[in-house]
Amino acid sequence: MTPGIKVLEKAGIRYRIHEYDHDPAGESYGLEAAEKLGVNPERVFKTLVVVVDARELVVIVLPVSHMLSMKLAARAAGGKKATMADRKEVQQRTGYVLGGVSPIGQKKCCKTIIDETARQFSTIFVSAGRRGLEIELAPDQLTGLTGGKFAEVRQR
Repeated sequence: MTPGIKVLEKAGIRYRIHEYDHDPAGESYGLEAAEKLGVNPERVFKTLVVVVDARELVVIVLPVSHMLSMKLAARAAGGKKATMADRKEVQQRTGYVLGGVSPIGQKKCCKTIIDETARQFSTIFVSAGRRGLEIELAPDQLTGLTGGKFAEVRQR
């Protein structure tokens, strides 16, 4: 059981776990999850961590089928500039390895921004905290658990 699943259990949130055989040679963890689970990639969300204005770590959750707009991410976080966070810093801060970072159950909570497209689905899929394991839950439940907000952060 991952920290993210423990948080869901403790909160009494309705969710479903989906497991699949992860291919370590795969290039896109999120697209692999969508394909292996037979789910529209628009409903499978990846978790990225950025540094805003060279000082604040921010978790960004967006569909695996889209690229992140650094400008929109920075604006949504109340800053001017965003860059990808260092791998080591992400692992230390979240407690998760890249490719398995869950927006739920992180060691130290960060500001969380979820792409607004999540609201068009009754449920979305996010990493459960390890490669090959996804959590399906309602987008509003995700914002409630993370203290996150919805904003446009994907490139068009």
